[in-house]
Amino acid sequence: MWPLINALGPVFLVILLGVALRRLAFPTFDFWPQLERLVYFVLFPAMLVSELATADFSGLAVSRVLLAVLGMLAVMTVVTIVLKPVVSKSGTQFTSVFQGGMRFNSFIVLAVASELFGSSGLALAAVIMALMIPLLNVLCVSVFAFYAGDERASVLSTVAAIGKNPLILGCVAGIVLNVTGIGLPGWSRLTVEILARSALPLGLLAVGVALNLDALRAGKMPLVYASLLKFVAMPLVAIGFSVLLGLSVQEQSVLLLFAAMPTATSAYILARQLGGDAPLMAAIITAQTLLAMLVLPVILFLNQMLFGGA
Repeated sequence: MWPLINALGPVFLVILLGVALRRLAFPTFDFWPQLERLVYFVLFPAMLVSELATADFSGLAVSRVLLAVLGMLAVMTVVTIVLKPVVSKSGTQFTSVFQGGMRFNSFIVLAVASELFGSSGLALAAVIMALMIPLLNVLCVSVFAFYAGDERASVLSTVAAIGKNPLILGCVAGIVLNVTGIGLPGWSRLTVEILARSALPLGLLAVGVALNLDALRAGKMPLVYASLLKFVAMPLVAIGFSVLLGLSVQEQSVLLLFAAMPTATSAYILARQLGGDAPLMAAIITAQTLLAMLVLPVILFLNQMLFGGA
């Protein structure tokens, strides 16, 4: 348990530092949105390219891992929709519960994968992201269109947004450089590595700054249901598919990270743009990120005890 806490502790301390900086309004409120854009559009894609372009996937069952991802998302989508009458009173409320139960925070998952598993785990996490991000975007926009009655979320606009997602582009570029054997020649490797080293700390600070503690009052029972889906149901489904498909210890552990990761801060933006319950979404994001500091080590420890995981 202590090795897990020692690995995860610094990650969440940096997030808490971001919370403190938000409270102190340091350096300014206008600074942080611009920093988050820099991390999202430049630094994180650079890190993904750096890891994927030179990664060795020969010992990993990538196809089975991706099949497990598909199964996990399919089961969780069905379960969440079936439970809709229980977990929410309205369609707009349900869209926030759905996002809270399904999505993951890219900044945190990559930081934790790096701390726990090093380069191989980070590369595998990047491959999983390349599949999960577009699928989750399509699922979430579809749920908004059906339950929030939003007609602006067309298929074309969704596909265009996915095609321009910098994290997807970073994953694709890294994989192409890897499979073609080009890699990162000359100065490109050191240049990308320098950018990559700044991605995780700045990304984690941005996560902390984005948390809104005042929003917690808006949560109530839908917040509890979203957190149960995220920290109980989804990890159990992930473990089930891992065992069913015979994934290795590391592959199962990385998949479990995605399943038990707090929801994405960008879910709030989607809730505002597509007519969801934005105050509830802000509460779910904040509560899950804070809960993850306590829950994630326990989930990984239980996985370690049962299966020899992280």
